[in-house]
Amino acid sequence: MPGQIPTGPIHHLRLTVTDLERSRQFYTGLLGFDVAVESPPDDDPAAAETFKVLFGGIVMIRGALLMGLRPMAAAGDRFDADRVGLDHLSFAVDSRAELERAAELLDEAGVPHGQITSLPSFGIDVLSFADPDGVQLELTAPAG
Repeated sequence: MPGQIPTGPIHHLRLTVTDLERSRQFYTGLLGFDVAVESPPDDDPAAAETFKVLFGGIVMIRGALLMGLRPMAAAGDRFDADRVGLDHLSFAVDSRAELERAAELLDEAGVPHGQITSLPSFGIDVLSFADPDGVQLELTAPAG
């Protein structure tokens, strides 16, 4: 390699989803994202131009992370971590107590999840679950 590109933290990501409203509720209601930008209705004159950027979806924000939802997948399509591409997304929380509280909230919302697992060689504890399209997610806290 002739050199390296000096990248910084992740700026944004976009997920392709089957049902925009269902995914919006999951990410805003359960994970605390706020909608920052939304596609205009189809009858809005700006809709065609905006579609080139948002694909009929939304952009959400939480802290410094922008995350888009792109409603382009066919109904019934599911995420597959064993295909080339994304394996999972991990969101940081501050403590194991927050992981325990998150497990309670996932239970209340009827979202299946794994057990809180310690990974001592990485110095973290993790809690895994999935979004409505099966995208594998986890919460990660410093071991403790």
